[in-house]
Amino acid sequence: MGADMAGVVEEIYIVASGGEPMVKVDEVSAVKDGGLEGDRYMMRTGYWTNVDECQVTLIQSEVLAQIQAESDVKVGDGQHRRNIVTRGIELDSLAGQRFRVGETTMIFDRPRPPCGYIQTITQKGMTKALGGVSGGICARVLESGVIRPGDSIEVVTA
Repeated sequence: MGADMAGVVEEIYIVASGGEPMVKVDEVSAVKDGGLEGDRYMMRTGYWTNVDECQVTLIQSEVLAQIQAESDVKVGDGQHRRNIVTRGIELDSLAGQRFRVGETTMIFDRPRPPCGYIQTITQKGMTKALGGVSGGICARVLESGVIRPGDSIEVVTA
């Protein structure tokens, strides 16, 4: 794919405290070296804070559609516990890349496989469902900016 990779932000979710239901938002501010304003990991209130946290998590809508088609696991409305739902870009292919999401620049941090904790706050089978496909990625915020649904996701080539 290379430098011509592009995708789009479909949905954005944040939550102020670990274990609470994710909240869909119309926009969010990404903060350099911090994460997403109003989200549990930037606020230091997430379940994995100081253990195995991500500033921002992303997951492909295509993966969520596959899970919904192949199982009874409910991954809509933020039940997947990821911040940004994307379309049209293979997130795993961003490894080692910087990329723009709306007004912000991020860098791929690592894959984000699901943990056992996720199904204790969602439903039985969530860990297996997300683990059977790409469970998403973690990214770090390099430049602050606003992200909205419909914003493009593009690899930075400089």
